[in-house]
Amino acid sequence: MIDDLFVSFEGAFAESTIKSYRADFKRYSNWCRANDRNPMEVTPEDFARFIDHMALKSSSATISRHVASLSTLFRLSEVADVTKSPNVTLAVNRVYRQKGRGQKQAVPLTREVLDALLKVCDDSNSGLRDRVLLRLGYETMRRRAELCSLKFEDLEILGSGKAALRLRFSKTDQFGVGKLIPISPGLLADIREWGERTGNSGYLIRRIYRMGEIGNNLDPGSINNRLQALQAEADLDLGGNLTGHSFRVGAALDLLEQGESMEKIMLRGGWRSEDTVIQYLRAWRPL
Repeated sequence: MIDDLFVSFEGAFAESTIKSYRADFKRYSNWCRANDRNPMEVTPEDFARFIDHMALKSSSATISRHVASLSTLFRLSEVADVTKSPNVTLAVNRVYRQKGRGQKQAVPLTREVLDALLKVCDDSNSGLRDRVLLRLGYETMRRRAELCSLKFEDLEILGSGKAALRLRFSKTDQFGVGKLIPISPGLLADIREWGERTGNSGYLIRRIYRMGEIGNNLDPGSINNRLQALQAEADLDLGGNLTGHSFRVGAALDLLEQGESMEKIMLRGGWRSEDTVIQYLRAWRPL
C-alpha cells in the first residue's frame, strides 16, 4: 500500500518532499517492525509509544516533522489518522515540556560575511561557481533545493534593463505560479561569465570535480559543505557553522537593519508566517 502511495506522489509533490516522507516513514516502520506492529494499523497507544521512543534521541522539531509527515501519509492512505488522538497529543506535549520548542537557528550570512567569503573565491571553475552560489543565495533568499533548481533558462532581462530570475516552484508554491526575483548587476555579470564556461544552459549551481571539471547540478545537501569550506578558508569565527539556511537569516537581518518592513522581508524570503520570521530574527537581534 505505502509503496503505491509514494509512486502516486510523483509529480504531485516536490522530490525533496517525497524524499522526506520516505525517510520519516522508514524510521517509523523500522520501529513498528521491531515492536511487531503493522505500520498502517497501529493504535493511538502504539503511536504514543513511538513518540516516547523518538524523544530519547530526537529534537522537538524532528518529532513534530515526523508526526506531520505520518499524518499526511495516513490521511492519503485513507486509514485512521492516529496522530490526532489524545494519547499522541499528550505524548507530543510531554516532549515539548521536556525539550522545549525552540530550534537552533542558522548562523547568519550577512552582507559583511558575504563580502569576506567572496574574497576567497578565485577565478577557477570552483571559485566562479562559488561566487554565483554566494550571491545567488544572499540576493534571492531562497532555500537550498530552490537554489539548486534555478537554471540559465530562468534568467530574464526586463523592460527596464534590469535582470531577474524566475523561480518556477518553491516550498510555498508547489503548483508553479512562479515568481520573478530581481538580481544585482554583479550577480548578472557572474552568471554570464559562468555561462560562457557551461554553455549557458542547464542548472546554475553545478558540481565541480577534483580536477576542476564542471559536472551536473549540485545536490542541495552539498551547499552546507561548500559554505563551511569557504568559511574555514576565510578564517571566519561566527560562533557556529554556516548552512544553506544562513542566506535567509543573514539577508533578513540586513533588511531589518535597513528599516524594511516585516511584510517586505516576508515577501523577499517567501515566508507565509510572520511568527516564523520573528523567530528567526529574535535569535540574533531583539525586536
